[in-house]
Amino acid sequence: MNIADGIVTEIFRNGKELPALLTRAIKQSLGVSVGEFSEKSGVPASTLYKILSGQRDPNLQTFRRIINTIRAIEEAELGGKRGRGSAASAAKEKRKFIAIICSRGCLDVLERTTITTENPRATFDLKEYAVASIEEAILAAVQAEKDGASALVCAPIVSSTVEKVVSIPLTTIRPRSSVARAIELAAKKTS
Repeated sequence: MNIADGIVTEIFRNGKELPALLTRAIKQSLGVSVGEFSEKSGVPASTLYKILSGQRDPNLQTFRRIINTIRAIEEAELGGKRGRGSAASAAKEKRKFIAIICSRGCLDVLERTTITTENPRATFDLKEYAVASIEEAILAAVQAEKDGASALVCAPIVSSTVEKVVSIPLTTIRPRSSVARAIELAAKKTS
């Protein structure tokens, strides 16, 4: 797990505080000063100091810039260290996919594993990310973007938050017929 994903996981899954995690990531893991990080991220140094001291929580846009900058610094460091894999693994990595983020029950009804668009012609694999909570959905969206997803599909309850955290296109599941069926079933159960 990379540094940025580790921070997100620690915050959302383990309830850790951002200031300590971010201080360790910037100064120790990445080895950059707050000033350097400020320049690379575009977040004012005064704002970073307030976040690092716990005087201020970042808004989603600032948090996203911080996480993306950590990723960029880390990827730049790893760029020269990555070895070359086989041609098959390289082709697999470059395959386009759309991430589907929802409960296991919703994923179980998917009937296809790929989709082809007509104009422009493109084929996408469908990659499932099963989640059971809002926090897991946010983490899955971040992971899907990291995995190289071309787009995300997720539930309406998290889509407005997820679209602020990721930079890839997002569409929201709109369950029309299943909602109507559920209402009818609820009405029958109360009769």
